Amino acid sequence: MSKGELTSVASANGGIANLVNPDAKDKDVVALFQYIADEDKLEKLLELQQIIKTPVVRNGKQSTLGYQPDVWKKWE
Repeated sequence: MSKGELTSVASANGGIANLVNPDAKDKDVVALFQYIADEDKLEKLLELQQIIKTPVVRNGKQSTLGYQPDVWKKWE
Protein backbone atom coordinates (compact mmCIF):
# COMPACT_ATOMS: atom_id res chain seq x y z
CA MET A 1 0.00 0.00 0.00
CA SER A 2 1.35 3.42 -0.86
CA LYS A 3 1.78 6.22 1.68
CA GLY A 4 -1.21 8.10 0.24
CA GLU A 5 -3.44 5.02 0.38
CA LEU A 6 -2.35 4.23 3.92
CA THR A 7 -3.05 7.80 5.04
CA SER A 8 -6.49 7.72 3.42
CA VAL A 9 -7.40 4.37 4.98
CA ALA A 10 -6.14 5.53 8.38
CA SER A 11 -8.21 8.70 8.13
CA ALA A 12 -11.36 6.76 7.24
CA ASN A 13 -10.84 4.32 10.11
CA GLY A 14 -9.97 6.58 13.02
CA GLY A 15 -6.19 6.77 12.83
CA ILE A 16 -3.04 4.75 12.32
CA ALA A 17 -3.40 2.74 15.53
CA ASN A 18 -6.72 1.29 14.32
CA LEU A 19 -5.00 -0.26 11.29
CA VAL A 20 -2.87 -2.57 13.43
CA ASN A 21 -4.10 -6.12 13.91
CA PRO A 22 -3.36 -7.04 17.54
CA ASP A 23 -3.74 -10.71 16.57
CA ALA A 24 -1.13 -10.57 13.78
CA LYS A 25 1.20 -13.56 13.65
CA ASP A 26 4.28 -11.42 14.28
CA LYS A 27 3.62 -10.45 17.90
CA ASP A 28 7.05 -8.88 18.28
CA VAL A 29 6.35 -6.41 15.47
CA VAL A 30 2.94 -5.55 16.97
CA ALA A 31 4.59 -4.93 20.35
CA LEU A 32 7.34 -2.81 18.77
CA PHE A 33 4.78 -0.70 16.93
CA GLN A 34 3.03 0.21 20.20
CA TYR A 35 6.18 1.89 21.51
CA ILE A 36 7.09 3.89 18.41
CA ALA A 37 6.57 7.66 18.67
CA ASP A 38 3.25 8.73 17.14
CA GLU A 39 4.93 10.90 14.53
CA ASP A 40 6.93 7.87 13.28
CA LYS A 41 4.09 5.34 13.14
CA LEU A 42 2.98 6.04 9.56
CA GLU A 43 6.47 5.48 8.15
CA LYS A 44 6.98 2.37 10.26
CA LEU A 45 3.62 0.91 9.22
CA LEU A 46 4.64 1.41 5.58
CA GLU A 47 7.60 -0.87 6.33
CA LEU A 48 5.64 -3.35 8.47
CA GLN A 49 2.50 -3.86 6.41
CA GLN A 50 2.20 -7.46 7.60
CA ILE A 51 0.52 -6.18 10.79
CA ILE A 52 -2.29 -4.28 9.04
CA LYS A 53 -5.78 -5.69 9.55
CA THR A 54 -7.06 -7.38 6.41
CA PRO A 55 -8.87 -7.26 4.17
CA VAL A 56 -8.68 -3.52 3.54
CA VAL A 57 -11.70 -2.76 1.35
CA ARG A 58 -12.09 0.71 -0.14
CA ASN A 59 -15.01 2.46 -1.78
CA GLY A 60 -13.89 5.94 -2.77
CA LYS A 61 -13.05 7.76 0.45
CA GLN A 62 -14.71 5.07 2.57
CA SER A 63 -12.86 1.98 3.74
CA THR A 64 -13.14 -0.90 6.16
CA LEU A 65 -10.62 -3.07 7.93
CA GLY A 66 -11.35 -6.74 8.38
CA TYR A 67 -14.26 -8.77 7.06
CA GLN A 68 -17.36 -6.51 7.18
CA PRO A 69 -19.86 -7.64 4.49
CA ASP A 70 -22.77 -5.83 6.18
CA VAL A 71 -21.00 -2.50 5.72
CA TRP A 72 -20.05 -3.31 2.13
CA LYS A 73 -23.68 -4.04 1.22
CA LYS A 74 -24.67 -0.51 2.30
CA TRP A 75 -22.11 1.14 0.03
CA GLU A 76 -23.30 2.65 -3.24
